[in-house]
Amino acid sequence: MGLVHIYCGDGKGKTSAAIGLAVRAAGRGKKIVIARFLKTEDSGEVEVLKKLPEITLIPCEQQFGFFSSMDPETRKKAALWNATLFDRAVSLSEMADMLILDEIMAAVAHDLVKEEKVLQFLKHRPEQLEVVMTGRSPSPAFLELADYVSEICKRKHPFDKGISARIGIEY
Repeated sequence: MGLVHIYCGDGKGKTSAAIGLAVRAAGRGKKIVIARFLKTEDSGEVEVLKKLPEITLIPCEQQFGFFSSMDPETRKKAALWNATLFDRAVSLSEMADMLILDEIMAAVAHDLVKEEKVLQFLKHRPEQLEVVMTGRSPSPAFLELADYVSEICKRKHPFDKGISARIGIEY
């Protein structure tokens, strides 16, 4: 029986937790699909994940910049791209044991993927499919539907002292 996980909050480690779970599942021979929303492919875990035959990684091949700086036309393009990415992930997950939707909460919050579409998928997903979703501020509907909700809380972060993201640690 597959369950629904949410890793949320303002702390560092939501994606890291999801990737850790994927590696654990792959180590047991499970098939995993990972879709990355609103992220570049310039992150250390991407190269390792590509090497694991149990993991199918769907990259975020198109970048549109920060949502706050998108004009209306760019937002439309971003919404079309992210909706297509979601559909591809759902399609590939039909034969998988686990689906990770990394930063889906942000994609939904910015209306780049329709919340109702994700909720309908979750309610009608294959029985064995474990679904992991990451991102800040999940909606009440997502929280209600989830079986696991882990909130990662920032208490302290080097960025607060002006230290930029570091290769191999933050990305």
